[in-house]
Amino acid sequence: MISQVKLKDDVDDETCELVNGVELIIGEDEDSVHAYLLKAVKNNNGTGVLLLSDVMGFEDPLTRDFAYRVACIGYNVLIPDLFRGNPWKKDQPITDFQHWLSRQSPKRVAKDISLSAKWMTDEFVAAGISKKLGIIGFCFGGGHLVETLARDEQAYFGTGVCFYGTNINPSLSSSIKVPVLFICGDNDPLCPISSQQEMEKNTRGSKLKIYSGRGHGFAHRPNSEEEDEDAEAAFAIMRNWLHDNLLVRKDHS
Repeated sequence: MISQVKLKDDVDDETCELVNGVELIIGEDEDSVHAYLLKAVKNNNGTGVLLLSDVMGFEDPLTRDFAYRVACIGYNVLIPDLFRGNPWKKDQPITDFQHWLSRQSPKRVAKDISLSAKWMTDEFVAAGISKKLGIIGFCFGGGHLVETLARDEQAYFGTGVCFYGTNINPSLSSSIKVPVLFICGDNDPLCPISSQQEMEKNTRGSKLKIYSGRGHGFAHRPNSEEEDEDAEAAFAIMRNWLHDNLLVRKDHS
């Protein structure tokens, strides 16, 4: 049994003094999902964020580092294992990628995301508050973020931040009812700017931020000092976006 989320009074504190991390199993039997939860301690703002990883999975150090930073600014961040223990590994031949990807059933991934969102929502309701969740997605997770928000019939989410989402279907934009921040580079073959622009145009209240010269993954996997600077800038924009759309509008439904 997982203990309920403990909430602290909101504190205006720029310093990350303590973040608790715990491995979870959500659900039961074959429908269970492994996940990792990071909880801000001193400055917990009582708001949950679901983070959908790229193909490297929920145990990837860079993904967890990013989630830790989000927790540092006050959020409770849940990273579900979207690949059921079988993420893509760097040492695998790239020729195997499409075969590996074909084994990641979109229906199963969607079910696992929904289960994770429901778990987070139930935790916060049990803790005595009811706020909309945020959702962040990288690459593969960014594509599923769009699909998740488009089918969010339970209205779990208040906003989303999509980092260079792959395989995005722009036609889903009309079904998204919350503002989304789209972040990408203009040198990313996996995330066409045209699809991002269409999403921004047709998703009410959304915003697109394009970084010149940047390729895929720069915000959470920077490979140079220049990319690191843009990664920091993107994190700051994301931070403000989450604050404005989850905390300032916390009573907005």
